[in-house]
Amino acid sequence: MHIVVLAGGVGGARFLRGLLDAAPDADVTAVVNTGDDVTMHGLRICPDLDTVMYTLGDGIDEERGWGQRGETWTVKEQLAAYGAEPTWFGLGDRDLATHLVRTRMLRSGHPLSEVTATLAQRWQPGVRLLPMSDQRVETHVVVADPAGGERTVHFQEWWVRHRAALDAQRFVQVGVDDARPGPGVVEALTTADAVLFAPSNPVVSIGTVLGVPGIRDAVRAAAGRVVGVSPIVSDAPLRGMADRCLPVVGVEVSAEGVGRHYGARSAGGVLDAWLVHTGDTADVPGVDVRSVPLLMSDPDATRALAQAALDAALAGSAR
Repeated sequence: MHIVVLAGGVGGARFLRGLLDAAPDADVTAVVNTGDDVTMHGLRICPDLDTVMYTLGDGIDEERGWGQRGETWTVKEQLAAYGAEPTWFGLGDRDLATHLVRTRMLRSGHPLSEVTATLAQRWQPGVRLLPMSDQRVETHVVVADPAGGERTVHFQEWWVRHRAALDAQRFVQVGVDDARPGPGVVEALTTADAVLFAPSNPVVSIGTVLGVPGIRDAVRAAAGRVVGVSPIVSDAPLRGMADRCLPVVGVEVSAEGVGRHYGARSAGGVLDAWLVHTGDTADVPGVDVRSVPLLMSDPDATRALAQAALDAALAGSAR
């Protein structure tokens, strides 16, 4: 069975880990958001790719949900002593090795997909790890300037430094219009027995992946059913700050709102089935809505969620 998962960072990584537990013999491809990517201190950082890679490679810091286990921060402290900006973005000593290898390879002309495959050889994540595009795409946020007017900041500054406290006016995926799906992405999607949307941010994670020209069409052309997992439980995000993103694009912060935002594949959207949390309701016309426990509170619960997504994917025909 060939399964393709569209994923962002922590939520996507944990869902993928549960999927590998639920379907250990499946061929899994993860198409990962790269809109969060940023250059800091001259190094190219891919937060979502790294979080998925470390999580599935048994190297993640479980408490933080990002970065490597057993991390130290000597370089970060020395950079701060020099007053080297930005001081609000922490690069751990172990994590730096990943960014150094990636940056060196990129500067030598290797595409991000090839770099990612090389890094994955060290971590052995158990999935085919594909960046959504080899072209550089960065999410920027237009925010209200307290002095008047607007200004633009990188998504990482808005998210990490300001904790999404600045009022976002709109999100801009710089470079997305000229981007192309990464090698293997379209082929994986169109031939997949199941396409799953992890419970990642619908705007700046899954939404950014779908924004790459050709990927939404490939999802709609998938041979198997497309199943989404709601990142919203009881009108609040499971993790992160999707509640600060959804209203910016005019979407209600609810399982129903996100489901309708994706829409039914039979009506020009991308979903065949939509999983919402037990007790939540969602009327999404043309979509098979199923109520199951969504909290990935432990390995058993995460595996059960992944199995529920697979059950929905294998129920009936794709259309």
